[in-house]
Amino acid sequence: MSDASYTSKTREDEASFGDYFALLKPRVMSLVVFTALVGLLAAPVSVHPMVGFSAILFIAVGGGASGALNMWWDADIDRIMRRTRNRPIPAGKVRPEEALAIGLTLAGFSVVMLALATNLLAGAMLAFTIFYYVVVYSMWLKRSTPQNIVIGGAAGAFPPVIGWIAATGSMSFEPWLMFAIVFMWTPPHFWALALFMRSDYDDAGVPMLTVTHGRRTTRAHIVVYTVLLAILAIGAGFSNFGGPFYLAVAVTLNAMFFWGAVKIWRRDEDMSEVDNFAVERKFFRLSLWYLFAHFGAILVEVGLKSYGLGGWG
Repeated sequence: MSDASYTSKTREDEASFGDYFALLKPRVMSLVVFTALVGLLAAPVSVHPMVGFSAILFIAVGGGASGALNMWWDADIDRIMRRTRNRPIPAGKVRPEEALAIGLTLAGFSVVMLALATNLLAGAMLAFTIFYYVVVYSMWLKRSTPQNIVIGGAAGAFPPVIGWIAATGSMSFEPWLMFAIVFMWTPPHFWALALFMRSDYDDAGVPMLTVTHGRRTTRAHIVVYTVLLAILAIGAGFSNFGGPFYLAVAVTLNAMFFWGAVKIWRRDEDMSEVDNFAVERKFFRLSLWYLFAHFGAILVEVGLKSYGLGGWG
């Protein structure tokens, strides 16, 4: 990114700590931290508290690095979209080259430190995740295919796998099942957002499914992915990290999620925009709680099992 692409508005004040922190996408980072923590704690090994803390810290830093690099690359379209125009770079608070330097520095630091604090495999997986989000998703898929969210969603699904590997030093079926839940959740979550923010993607020239195939097709895709997600999430209740509590949460949440998807699919195209946004925003907000609740239920099962109470006996 060159200075020519940077906003011509002169910065009246130096960027604050909050502006630089916003580069790291703290909301996204919170999800990264939580799912990675669940992956680490669900692993069938005992992890020293300092090792566990270090692992989650460096995974969080790696997630923040990905966010900064994504904002650097997407600065041109962020200026166009209402949802993102107040981010630090388009708002003129942080220069693109600053964001690039911060992102690269934090990426290298997080990968090296995670490898030193835990194991090389965990560091390598974090490096691959950063590469996948920045290069495969941000630089390639996002602007080239309506399947950007489907394929690119894998980037956000890796943290529980990294957490598990940080604890065990090896691969296993369970973290990849957690990966699959996040992976299948991502499309309906982002498509719901795209439904009430379609004009943003239109204006920015991003080929989101709502832009290339229309709202009706997007709603049908939301229903299909929600059904597949429900089967996967409820089925996980019978895995090694599942149990009665998780299963009860999964059944309840997936019933609510499916009903929300059906309401989006059935809604009248002639409804006012206010009514449309109400239906779609409600589903989007539910999708946020959905993932946190599922991984929270896994944590509860882990706690119950430590007292010999969880699981299926």
